[in-house]
Amino acid sequence: ILPQDLKSGLEICKEFTFHTGYEVLVQRLLEGKKMCKDVEDLLKQRAQAEERYGKELVQIARKAGGQTEINTLKEAFEMLKQQIESVGNSHIQLAVMLKEELKGIEEFRERQKEQRKKYESAMERMQKSKLSHYKKTMESKRSYEQKCREADEAEQSFERTSAAGNPKQTEKSQNKAKQCRDAANEAENVYKQNIEQLDKVRTEWEQEHIKTCEVFQLQECDRITILRNSLWVHCNQLSLQCVKDDEMYEEVRVSLENCVVESDIDYFIKTKMTGTQPPDAIGYESYYSRERSSSPSPSPACAKMLNPSLCGVSEPGLLMKSRIKKKTPDTSWAPVLSGCPICLPVSFQNVDELDISEGDTVVVIAENEDGWWTAERNGQRGFVPGSYLEKL
Repeated sequence: ILPQDLKSGLEICKEFTFHTGYEVLVQRLLEGKKMCKDVEDLLKQRAQAEERYGKELVQIARKAGGQTEINTLKEAFEMLKQQIESVGNSHIQLAVMLKEELKGIEEFRERQKEQRKKYESAMERMQKSKLSHYKKTMESKRSYEQKCREADEAEQSFERTSAAGNPKQTEKSQNKAKQCRDAANEAENVYKQNIEQLDKVRTEWEQEHIKTCEVFQLQECDRITILRNSLWVHCNQLSLQCVKDDEMYEEVRVSLENCVVESDIDYFIKTKMTGTQPPDAIGYESYYSRERSSSPSPSPACAKMLNPSLCGVSEPGLLMKSRIKKKTPDTSWAPVLSGCPICLPVSFQNVDELDISEGDTVVVIAENEDGWWTAERNGQRGFVPGSYLEKL
């Protein structure tokens, strides 16, 4: 049984040739089709936005720095980058789900379209047949009415002729009246046949109309249900995405709670400390009380003094900070650079340093790790900078 709205749609127009109720229903289906496309466009654009957003988040997370930080703050920042990338991937996955939902709506709309076309074609044929039979019936009706008028006129003429008493004219008028009456009877039969045929076509059209309306109503119910459920699922997906995002950022907040300022400071001190005591004060040393220090060496080696300015040091006192050059003991040393009259001879200030000049040959007693080597020249021992010496 049709609901009252569609029944009333059948009764809207009493004019036999009008199909206003059906046309209104078809228009509603077309509007429903447009609504399906609107929902598809919304999901499509939202999926594209989610995909772009997710990819940008992943790119941001992967390009983020933070390598200079240490300890707990670095861990929290790394957790933030990791969760931002996870959120981005989650939004990309949401875009995939939206595209799947979009595909389902598109397939549903196409199925309805094919089904609607089949019933619309059948209704179009029935409507054309009904209108054709209606036109034919109306023509037969006009013909029947015309024949009846002609028969009436012929019979009236026969009566007048008969009253005039002219037998020849009376017979002629009688024959004409009979012919007209026969034609009217024949037109009446044709008219009745057309009426019966038209009523049959009308009945078939009405049945097809009711069946089509029922199908269209089911389509409309399915369409509204599908779109409502689709939008409901869409909202659930977005709500769930918000929950996922919050859970991921909650892990970052937990990591930040473990970020302790004192812990990071202590970690920096432990990994970068250079000592626990400051350097001692520099005491006064008398020039005249200097003493030369020496130490025995089991395997002496020979070396010659280089120009200190060419070693990258302008003052002998700065040699303690220069890079140590490793040299193999028990080998000979020889100068390879020319001397500098500004820098040579070299005279060191401390009592345990050996005075040497460019070109002097010394015997290396020990190569100390601090860069000051123990050497002997002319029976005197002392410390000389290793970077000043060259193998012979």
